[in-house]
Amino acid sequence: MKRWERWSLNSLSLAVAVTGFAYFWMKYLIEPQDPFAVVNHPWQSAMLNLHVVASPVLILVFGIVFNSHVMKKLRAPRLPNRRTGWVSLATFALMVLSGYFLQIGSSELWLQALVAAHVASGAVFTLAYGAHLLITFRLARARERQGSVAFEVA
Repeated sequence: MKRWERWSLNSLSLAVAVTGFAYFWMKYLIEPQDPFAVVNHPWQSAMLNLHVVASPVLILVFGIVFNSHVMKKLRAPRLPNRRTGWVSLATFALMVLSGYFLQIGSSELWLQALVAAHVASGAVFTLAYGAHLLITFRLARARERQGSVAFEVA
């Protein structure tokens, strides 16, 4: 994976996660001070707008990374970081589909189910992808240490 792909995927994932969780908190967990308020928090609309604008760019970058990274790893023999990669991939797909259908849904029952699926898959994706990055970082550090130890011994 190229450096710009990694940087773009990580920063866009962070932006979408932060705006998504902030919007969820503002919409569902805050009580408005004004009983006649249309929104629960003054930044609620801005968080949703940023989330909706950043999400398609994340999907585009994910597609690029899918081609350059995921397809290669799927063909490779068993790797130590495969579980978190699979969970990230599956929950990303569910997150994207539920987010898309949230934009076009009209039935109240379907919208509630889609919100639940979107929030759950978004939370699991965020945790799984974070774990994937952490494991990758630790594996790289271990490889780095082994390389420096092997170099010093030789």
